[in-house]
Amino acid sequence: MCPKQVILDLKGEICADALSNMVDHLVSRGVLEASLRQEVLQLLEERERQVSTGIGSGVAIPHAFSSSIDEVVAAFGRSEEGIDFEAIDNAPVHLVMLLIVPEKERSMHLQTLAAIAKMFHNCSIRQQLQDAGSSGDILDIFDAESSSVRAGGEN
Repeated sequence: MCPKQVILDLKGEICADALSNMVDHLVSRGVLEASLRQEVLQLLEERERQVSTGIGSGVAIPHAFSSSIDEVVAAFGRSEEGIDFEAIDNAPVHLVMLLIVPEKERSMHLQTLAAIAKMFHNCSIRQQLQDAGSSGDILDIFDAESSSVRAGGEN
């Protein structure tokens, strides 16, 4: 990820609004082709209808598979107000990691999702992300955490 994939003040009262804002952000920054906007939103909304991606503790990891992309598209959003994702703990979501994954990488994605979920279950990491002052700070937190995982460190 790079700074243009980070939204420090994600808006949206409900999941659909937040997802739309995140996808629009990716399109406006040239990370996602505008022609894919509707398809990606539909895929994300279909996934949310199956079961909420709000994993609890103020975190959601919306994700979908698309045969229209060749590499993973990601965005991170932070909401001050909180978003109703109908999370498993019914708490508002403040941290959102959105992933759009090429259909051909479905099996690798499951490992990635597990690693991301594990990272977000760490209270210290969540607090650091809430307190981060810039996109760069957020990316530094992700980089440090992924380095720790690659090195076999405990979270």
